[in-house]
Amino acid sequence: MSITNNTLNVTQRQEDFIMLPTNDVCFAGLMENPTVRKGFCAAVMRVHPDEIGKTELLPTHLQRENADDKLGILDVRVRMKNGTQINMEMQVKYFDFWDERALFYLSKMFSEQLKHGDSYEKLQKCIHVSILDFIRFPGDENCYRTIHFRDDATNEIYNRKMELQILELKKLSKTILPKEDIIHWMRFFNGKNKEEEFEHMAQTNEYLGEAYEALQRLSADDKKRLEYEARDKALKDYNTQMSSAEKRGIEIGEKHGIEIGEKRGIQLACKVFRLHSQGFSAEEIAAECNISAEKVHEIL
Repeated sequence: MSITNNTLNVTQRQEDFIMLPTNDVCFAGLMENPTVRKGFCAAVMRVHPDEIGKTELLPTHLQRENADDKLGILDVRVRMKNGTQINMEMQVKYFDFWDERALFYLSKMFSEQLKHGDSYEKLQKCIHVSILDFIRFPGDENCYRTIHFRDDATNEIYNRKMELQILELKKLSKTILPKEDIIHWMRFFNGKNKEEEFEHMAQTNEYLGEAYEALQRLSADDKKRLEYEARDKALKDYNTQMSSAEKRGIEIGEKHGIEIGEKRGIQLACKVFRLHSQGFSAEEIAAECNISAEKVHEIL
């Protein structure tokens, strides 16, 4: 009887299992579905899905002109019918130089459209979408922003062919009114509960409904589940390493405090790690702690 009960419990857990879209394996799997991709691209472009037409998944390895050029690997890269390209990246953990990374990928994606001898008029719009599960801009409650090149004096947009979009999932709250479809998608990506969140969001529109069905299929795929769990393990290992590094930082701070005969060493190290864990950049931490950005990197 106990064996039967254990088997039933395992079966029940398997049926209840649902992947989380913040895992990049799951996110990439969702974007392989053309209907899901069309719905999310429409939200990013702020147009009706009917205007999107067919979308094409492109290789995620950016070209390298020289052997020693840095290799760029994107999460999901999509080309629209009109030539516009969108790179979507899901980032769960704080990344110290995320802004530079996003600009690097956006620039590479934009420039590699041209072959030798091509005219610049062939360049089409490129959008880099950062879906962040940490807070990049702690100074406001805005969870979704679009960034262009602008004239410092007039604030007029210089050119619309390069665009950054930043989605901060940690800033989502139930009180935020979904004035745009992108908020619905953010809530779906941020979902944790099968019945209360994913099923509820699936009723919002046909594209989120398809996303939920695709999520269920991914969750039931044994091969995809192994990939998902391997990625999840890697993230947990990263968290453990960061926790260990923080403890070492505190120990260094204690030693530093003893050496200079004051408590500033440990207090400084603790404050730096606390701000770092909250998603502050090295520059913001440096300003808050009245130290150089180099010192922040040294402590981290």
